[in-house]
Amino acid sequence: MDKKNDMSRRDFIRRLGMGTASAMAMMAMEPLKVLGDDNVPTPSTANQMTCRVNHHSGDKVSLLGFGMMRLPKSQDEVNKMVDYALEHGVNYFDTAPAYGNSEVVTGIALKRHPRNSYYIATKMSNQNPRFHSFEASKEMYLRSFERLQIDYIDYYLLHAVGGSGMKDFNPRYIDNGLLDFLLEERKAGRIRNLGFSYHGNVEVFDWLIDNNDKYQWDFVQIELNYVDWRHASLDNGGWKKDADAEYLYNKLDKAGIQAVVMEPLLGGRLAKLPEEFDHQLKALRPNDSIAAWAFRWVGSLPNILTALSGMSVMEHVTDNVHTFSPLDPCTDREKELLAKIADGMSGYPTIPCTACSYCMPCPYGVDIPGNFAFYNEAVNSKLLPLPEKASPDYKKSLSTFQKGYKKTLSKKAWADKCMDCEVCLKKCPQQIRIPNQMTRIVELINEK
Repeated sequence: MDKKNDMSRRDFIRRLGMGTASAMAMMAMEPLKVLGDDNVPTPSTANQMTCRVNHHSGDKVSLLGFGMMRLPKSQDEVNKMVDYALEHGVNYFDTAPAYGNSEVVTGIALKRHPRNSYYIATKMSNQNPRFHSFEASKEMYLRSFERLQIDYIDYYLLHAVGGSGMKDFNPRYIDNGLLDFLLEERKAGRIRNLGFSYHGNVEVFDWLIDNNDKYQWDFVQIELNYVDWRHASLDNGGWKKDADAEYLYNKLDKAGIQAVVMEPLLGGRLAKLPEEFDHQLKALRPNDSIAAWAFRWVGSLPNILTALSGMSVMEHVTDNVHTFSPLDPCTDREKELLAKIADGMSGYPTIPCTACSYCMPCPYGVDIPGNFAFYNEAVNSKLLPLPEKASPDYKKSLSTFQKGYKKTLSKKAWADKCMDCEVCLKKCPQQIRIPNQMTRIVELINEK
């Protein structure tokens, strides 16, 4: 990747108004397993990472992207995971200022490798009103270069747009002139691809895509998996999204914008399914992990540039690399089975937490993701919902839940510490009514 050549090529293509097919022919890419719009792979060597071509820049991006949000604490462990990923063809690494020390850790790990061997994605995480001024946002932007130890950013995102709709988006990006500044940074080459990650209110998503002629988005990051495909907008335990992933994906496809996928495992929930669903998948592909099914489903969609996985241990990296090297797209039969499982999953009373931890820290010490993870595990293992009170198994099931809860979570992090302050509500991209869900858990742990 030659930065100057890439930028001049992009400008040349845009000025001539060339179509994707002509542009791709012009780029003279070397042979590599690329899934095009017809989703038919070119011949490839066994164990080779499946890649997709960015229609704007010509980047050959690994279909498996490395989400750098849930990393181990040891820099040495992170380095080993990054080294393995790069060695096996993973070249897209996603971080953000909002992910704690992730940018620094990511920068240290990647600096040890040639700059043209990877693509870095980071974000404008100015959700907090104290960052809404142009000066504060620009400072965050410049700090990302320092933390990542780079002089250009491959993929830059407006982080977590949606939220409370345009009334939240406008002060973050329009009123302060920040979006105009980022567009100029793209022209200057310090940002190679500009996009946004979407959560929540579809009003913002629609407005940004409807104005694509003005902004020319290079990519858009959306939450997409086989459950959210048609069930994201269902009311489930006090949670509701504005649009199913099918709508988001199709609108991007129609606009000619490639999608980057977040939450392909729905916060890990699709890596460990309820027993009856697990058995159905194992019966068809006994050697595959349950997580591999979700990745294969996402990778079967042709307008996906890369699918992010928040890999926190080496076992995640090796299993995911195996799944994508090369990708074996889902058959029609497998897609039908996953659609039926999604229908069944939508009826399960789980809390749709993806463990992103944007809600943290809680002012009162509640481990919000930890509480939700334990509750969901109890549902998936059929411990919840509890049997009828008249049932002889009721007391036994309740006791098992309470003992497991107290053993798993520190007392200072229990749900009963929630004071219903609602600080977490504005932070949650899944729009979960967190205090309401904590009340449900408190009722269970206090029941006699």
